[in-house]
Amino acid sequence: MTKEWITEMEVYLDNAATTKPCAEAVAAAVEAMTEKYGNPSSLHRAGLNAQLLVDDARKAIASAIGAESDNICFTSGATESNNLALRGASAAYGRKRKKIVISAVEHASVEETAADLEKNGFVAVRVPPREDGRYYAADFVNACDDDTCLISMMYVNNETGYILPVKETFSAVKRRFPGIITHTDCVQAFMKLPVRANALCADLISLSGHKIHGGKGVGALYIKKGVRVLPVVTGGKQEKGIRSGTESVPMIAAFGAAVKKLVPTIAERYEKVAGLKAYLLDKLGGIEGVAVNSPEDGSPYVVNISAVGKRSEIMLHFLESKEIYVSSGSACSKGQQSGVLGQFGIRDKRADSALRISMTAETTEEELDLFCEALCEGMEKVRG
Repeated sequence: MTKEWITEMEVYLDNAATTKPCAEAVAAAVEAMTEKYGNPSSLHRAGLNAQLLVDDARKAIASAIGAESDNICFTSGATESNNLALRGASAAYGRKRKKIVISAVEHASVEETAADLEKNGFVAVRVPPREDGRYYAADFVNACDDDTCLISMMYVNNETGYILPVKETFSAVKRRFPGIITHTDCVQAFMKLPVRANALCADLISLSGHKIHGGKGVGALYIKKGVRVLPVVTGGKQEKGIRSGTESVPMIAAFGAAVKKLVPTIAERYEKVAGLKAYLLDKLGGIEGVAVNSPEDGSPYVVNISAVGKRSEIMLHFLESKEIYVSSGSACSKGQQSGVLGQFGIRDKRADSALRISMTAETTEEELDLFCEALCEGMEKVRG
């Protein structure tokens, strides 16, 4: 392998931000744009052909989480799904019950929505991890009371890969407060870990297409039968009137195609990525000044580290100069610190030097070697 070849090779390790669409998703989107381009609300054959694509994708996504097609409402992405879950459920159930309970490490689309609801008379309780950096179901149950209408907890943290105790928490909450609506943001868990609606005791589940090798601009919200969610977007009554607006058939078709491809190999891909994580951690152990921020039992798809003493943004651009792409945190925060690392006890200079490496089953050991080689060089050359 020549040095010139190494320099020219792109190494993409920012899959928690977005994934490369798979060939099946691209083909499905192209078919919907070029052959079955009708409006699914139209009553003629072209509209029916488009509607059949939407129905097929809805069925595939529902089946993947052990649900029925009627449980799936398509949105423009996980941010809208999270907004619809929190705003729609609080509008439906929050007339008298004004408390919302969330974890303190939620994605901005949950945290900022909760903050906005506070301006409209709701009380948002943010549950932090304990001193050991871990979450316990009892802390969420204790934060709930008869005035609580909704609890929201992400399944996998997008910055560290930490797996939150969603099943234990929601089942405990439902036993004590059966009227509380349970919502989980499963964006970093779907198609990576087992996500089954009934097993998680979840009333609402947010999903995203572009995190699983589908396309950007499409997401879904699972809504359990009997659970009410009032619309945030009104108009032509699409998606049963819960989310009006002409469906993005190409992106929905791509979403469904990606799900159908990945469903049979969830366990196999998890095992492979777990091996990649172990390989990466072993390599990082030999680089002086690098600290690992992710828990050992977290999702292997996300590994957060600190190049201690080197500002994240500076190191990120050094790696970029070698066509190696990682993140300094959540891509949705545009590089700004979200405060999530601080909640997990990672603060000050260590937080300022944090980098997120996120993988897929297509990631190779060779790519991780190139990353570690460049990181080692950056530790020597990059000025803090």
